[in-house]
Amino acid sequence: MSQAKDLKQKLFNKFENGYQAMSEQALDACNAYAKGYIDFLDKNRTERECAVFAEKVLRANGFEPVDEHRTKPYQAGDKIYKIQRNKAVIAAVIGKKALAEGVKIAAAHVDSPRLDLKPNPLYESENMAFFKTHYYGGIKKYQWTAIPLSLHGVICKAGGEKLTVNIGDDPADPQFVVTDLLPHLATEQMKREARQIVKAEELNLLIGSVPFKDDEESELVKLNILNLLFKKYGICERDFLSAELCAIPAFPVREIGFDRSFIGGYGHDDKVCAYPALTALLECGVPENTCLAVWVDKEEIGSEGNTGMKCDFLRYFIADLARTVGLQGRDVIRNCSCISADVNAGFDPTFADVVDKYNCAYVNKGVCLTKYTSAGGKSGSNDASAEFIAYLRGIYDKAGVLWQIGELGKTDLGGGGTVAKYVANLDIETVDLGVPVLSMHAPFEIIGKVDLYNAHLAFKEYFKA
Repeated sequence: MSQAKDLKQKLFNKFENGYQAMSEQALDACNAYAKGYIDFLDKNRTERECAVFAEKVLRANGFEPVDEHRTKPYQAGDKIYKIQRNKAVIAAVIGKKALAEGVKIAAAHVDSPRLDLKPNPLYESENMAFFKTHYYGGIKKYQWTAIPLSLHGVICKAGGEKLTVNIGDDPADPQFVVTDLLPHLATEQMKREARQIVKAEELNLLIGSVPFKDDEESELVKLNILNLLFKKYGICERDFLSAELCAIPAFPVREIGFDRSFIGGYGHDDKVCAYPALTALLECGVPENTCLAVWVDKEEIGSEGNTGMKCDFLRYFIADLARTVGLQGRDVIRNCSCISADVNAGFDPTFADVVDKYNCAYVNKGVCLTKYTSAGGKSGSNDASAEFIAYLRGIYDKAGVLWQIGELGKTDLGGGGTVAKYVANLDIETVDLGVPVLSMHAPFEIIGKVDLYNAHLAFKEYFKA
């Protein structure tokens, strides 16, 4: 070996492709883990569905609902959880060390971009019935036309009854669609700016066309739709006022590529980090520090509301734990650390000009640490400390976790938000870490199995350290 080659191996920073760096045994484990994730993503499309899934899995693994008025200390190995208003989850395993030494947190979000129904969604036009929508989160609106959509959510009636809606995922179900213009008639449409090729008020969901019997009344198609809904759910049009319904892609989750190295589906952002955070907690045994996996809502619209990370429910949860050992919440929080488990943009050679190739995330090179997330000037970001990144480097290098580091696009082009800064605002050491994603925020996103599995390992080693 030449001196130059020897020095390169010692001094150069190199992130390896997982299919070359991982053993056959590790790759087998990776593929097995991916099967569980595919099943999870296929069956849990919304934050409400994720919360139901989490509670079921947690109960099956010995977790019990937290007693928020408890005064007796928990014991090492105790497992507790809280469901926050049906949309967010905190699960904890009590560690061996005193709470005063802090807890370790992995926080992800389980909401994804979609089309929400407006409060008064149903209308008829020219013998066709539609639902009006208001898009949720950052989307390219044109991507949401001419694809099969399913309807998910709840309808809460005035008397207190709550109905769960899931139409379009079962092969026997009907599906829905937002129509688009044929190219032959789209001359004027194609002159619009890209973000206006399809306007927000054109994202109308086609839901039917059969009129109610042979009658002289108007809006008979709308009447027939309402009659069908009344027969199935016992609802009237006024019940939409207290409903949360959304249209999401009805594509099944599939392996992508001849070699099956990718997974394609709706909602990788950010369930591809939420799922590994939870599975890592389930496998952490009795950890040294108390460990928390947190799933939150509303990240795609700024982490607002009482189920988003801006809400104080995480702070209150830790404060309730602290009270059981005679401490104030701040006595524990100031010594906590957190991985903000969120995705980064995977390098796409087709669109290579939008990223700095020396500082971006590559598919199949492992989980990506992101020191800061916002665009030029770092305004509004959590700029993670060198000390905390060094701490995680030491853990991952020792354990053989594949990891890399990257920004979200070129300095004046990129940017994006996560929950990191809201956790850091509590005086908690925080950094973003997650899976590279291709076609992020599209109805069908792509991730690599290697990165998914190494996210699980990264959270597991963090909890164990």
